Amino acid sequence: MSETMNDITDAEFDQTVLTSDKPVVVDFWAEWCGPCKQVTPILEALAGQHGDKITFLKMNIDENPATPGMYGVISIPTIDVFVGGELVKSIVGAKPKAALLKDLAPYADLDT
Repeated sequence: MSETMNDITDAEFDQTVLTSDKPVVVDFWAEWCGPCKQVTPILEALAGQHGDKITFLKMNIDENPATPGMYGVISIPTIDVFVGGELVKSIVGAKPKAALLKDLAPYADLDT
């Protein structure tokens, strides 16, 4: 099964992320962020490969400031992993695909 990364807003966050029955990756990003543009295609590829096991979402911090503030996002890209409504991992900065897979593997049965 293949999925893409959907945009999420402050208003949708609780319902979409915190009540999900599978792990959720939220990429906090902004248009002006160079490293964010580097990591987006990697996350989109991971979403295509592992979207059946993990939901991949992205949130523009300029358009949605409440949620990043609530979770202490002070540097972007920040990639937060939520399991069962709880923040279980926060990855700050752009990383290569292999490193992201290694970081996400404990939260879903991913082939690294």
